[in-house]
Amino acid sequence: MSPSTVRLTVAQALVRFLSAQYTERDGVRHRLIAGTWGIFGHGNVAGLGQALLQAGEDVMPYHQGRNEQSMVHAAVGYARQLDRLSAQAVTTSIGPGATNLVTGAALATINRLPVLLLPGDYFASHAPDPLLQQLEHPTEADVSVNDTLRPVSRYFDRITRPEALIPSALNAMRVLADPAETGAVTLALPQDVQAEAYDWPQEFFADRVWYVRRPAPDPVELAAAVEAIRAARRPLIVAGGGVHHSEAEAALKAFVEATGIPVSSTQAGKGSLRHDHPADLGGIGHTGTSVSDDIARAADLVIGVGTRYTDFTTASGTLFQNPDVRFLNLNITGFDAHKLAARTLVCDARAGLTALTEALSGHRVEAAYEAEYRAGKERWDAVVEAAYRADDETAVPTQTQVLGALDAVVGDDDVVINAAGSLPGDLHKLWRARSPRQYHLEYGYSCMGYEIPAGIGIQQAAPDVAVWSLVGDGTYLMMPTEIVTAVQEGLPVNIVLIQNHGYASIGGLSNEVGGERFGTDYRYRAADGTFSGASLPVDLAANAASLGMDVLRAKTVGELREALAKARASDRPTCVYVETDILNPTSPGPEAWWDVPVAEVADREAAVKARERYDRHVAGRRRHL
Repeated sequence: MSPSTVRLTVAQALVRFLSAQYTERDGVRHRLIAGTWGIFGHGNVAGLGQALLQAGEDVMPYHQGRNEQSMVHAAVGYARQLDRLSAQAVTTSIGPGATNLVTGAALATINRLPVLLLPGDYFASHAPDPLLQQLEHPTEADVSVNDTLRPVSRYFDRITRPEALIPSALNAMRVLADPAETGAVTLALPQDVQAEAYDWPQEFFADRVWYVRRPAPDPVELAAAVEAIRAARRPLIVAGGGVHHSEAEAALKAFVEATGIPVSSTQAGKGSLRHDHPADLGGIGHTGTSVSDDIARAADLVIGVGTRYTDFTTASGTLFQNPDVRFLNLNITGFDAHKLAARTLVCDARAGLTALTEALSGHRVEAAYEAEYRAGKERWDAVVEAAYRADDETAVPTQTQVLGALDAVVGDDDVVINAAGSLPGDLHKLWRARSPRQYHLEYGYSCMGYEIPAGIGIQQAAPDVAVWSLVGDGTYLMMPTEIVTAVQEGLPVNIVLIQNHGYASIGGLSNEVGGERFGTDYRYRAADGTFSGASLPVDLAANAASLGMDVLRAKTVGELREALAKARASDRPTCVYVETDILNPTSPGPEAWWDVPVAEVADREAAVKARERYDRHVAGRRRHL
């Protein structure tokens, strides 16, 4: 070994390398890999496990998880809270530990959020073959279960020789730090290679800074965008998650106040403007507000900023109905910017909005248009107040009244987390976001089980912020295990656990599409074989308490208000458990359609009628070309 090299195992070298990686944007530096989650088995215990132990907490903090999928969710929550400038790694053994990563990896990549995955793998030498948990493929000897991570990773490599780590690790960091490419990155690590020693060049471990660029708009594209905006009489901005990722909220506010163009938001973009800004119309699409969707139907120019245009945003292609509507998309990725045959501004959201504001100096929409959308916003605010209002403090609360009670308790910088069930619709329509990070909805993958581990990741990223994970009983049963981690680490995450005895959201959808709520209620089997008996006597509050949480049970609106206030004041992980009144729904219905195909032929009346409704709606779909 020469003075210019150091002899380490592959795992030791990887940990040391990761500890020296940084991002920098606008002159502010962050550790790129701020910590590593891990569950150890024979595929990583003697490699990465030993390396993390040897490195110590000062070099690479270690976090102990209980489920591999939930470790990825925690890392994703962490990265999103820090605007993708800092991320975490996740290490697992081979076999089921590795395949448990797939759901979390899909979530990360779909939502354009960075996470580094380090699963163990088979022996590169094939010395013991097959080994425990190895997938044997009769014609491809280099295939392992980790190949399931290829389609959900933005970068994938299997490190079969020590020296192969150097270019692969550098590529992994490049992708994680690139706002146009980021997502899940997987380095599969054969367990014998993890423990193999090599003489590493010292410069491999030098501090390395990955600059997160803010590309400016192309002048030709900018001129075309300005021309399109000046020509539009009814423009509408659709703010997506890219506004938050690029910290463009102030630039968006300046653009809106200069031009008078209103803003509707996707699930990922909500909070881009504060809820009480006169131009903030709230959510858009299937779960949007009436004012937002009404304005969208008549818009002649839709300006997408950092959005992917999912089917919930476009109401499955039925929302933007103006015959002359055109699209202008400002996005850091060309892939998203070109959607809906749009004019494009391929650039950073903050840089693009700032350039547009300057180039449009003096331009403003007509006063009548501003008056129209402001009046619509005022009408919708009354809908929100009605949904939140609970006049009887002794009544069992509805789900929207739960949100109203929480709205009265949270501070401006609190973070509210959700991902699946009926809550995303209510939150998108009704929640009054007061700060850019308050509204944390994972709706790219809408993954049940995300909320609790994500709350832990967010609490790690922002230890002084109150965090609220909102879950229904179905979601809770999917993945409550990281409660143990919150207790172990002393992280005061709050869980609001809403019991409604089944899959309430999918039950409602089932009714709408002719499924008659089949398989969506948590009930005993009745004599006819259906799940229509009494509700199951499951005590989820007792379960949360058994995992170490403080639990506050609330049976009425008054008790709920008191419990939420106690939870926010607590310095321990706390669960507020409440059963809701499902027979008295107070949630506004959908303002736009969502395409869920219905049986074309059926012999049950509910399905026949559902198909008739479906055919009427689908006739309104447009191809924007």
